[in-house]
Order: sequence, then C-alpha cells, then structure tokens
Amino acid sequence: MMASPKEMLALEQATQMLELPLAELEQTLASLSEALRERDAARIESAAAELHRRLSTAVDQFGRCTRQGPIPAPLRRRLMTAGAQVAAQREALARATASLDRAIDVLLPAPAANVYAAGGLSERATRSGSTLA
Repeated sequence: MMASPKEMLALEQATQMLELPLAELEQTLASLSEALRERDAARIESAAAELHRRLSTAVDQFGRCTRQGPIPAPLRRRLMTAGAQVAAQREALARATASLDRAIDVLLPAPAANVYAAGGLSERATRSGSTLA
C-alpha cells in the first residue's frame, strides 16, 4: 500500500527532526566505546555524561515526533541499535567494576578483628580475600 502525500510529508519531517539528535547520539556512543577501549577514565566520564544528555535529547525528540505521526522505520531501527549499544556498554562496565572490586578485595582484604568472641577465640572476618567469595 502506497503512503499518501500527507503521510510522506510527515515521514520526511520526522526524518529531518530526528536525524541530527540520532547522529549525535551515535557519535557519542562511538566516542564512549573508544574511551572504554583505551581505558581513559577522564574521557569515559566526559563521554558518559555527554551520552546521558544526548540520549535524553533523542528520546525526547522521538517522543515529540511520535505524537505528530509515524516514525520512519530506519530511524526506529537506529534508535533501537543505539539502545542496545548503551545496554552492552552498561553491562561491560558492570563486569569491569565487579572484576575491579574482586581484585581490590584480594589485594586489600578487610582487617582482621583484634577482639575475642564470647567463646574466647578471635572473631573471623566476614569476607575473605578469595576471588571465589
């Protein structure tokens, strides 16, 4: 079924309104990915803040366009892809953080208690330096 001229115009307007915020979001995602690969903490922090702002802007713009009419399928797919990339980066960051936490626990175990328990033996630390804990 062919789209009417009115629908075609609405799709074209949506494309014009959404292209820039979506392109900026994709560019920021690429910048964050590069910073993560290079393990550049300052760039990661900067890119993450920028990503948050760009994602908010893109989602807001998509919401406005949705109220005015349909969103072109290619733009919807690009936004979904960007969302998947954000989720993948969030997961990678969570794994890296957990790994770092385990390494810190091994390298800097909690200090042992210097007091005796009710039974006369010293209390055991609740956490060990083992990575299996």
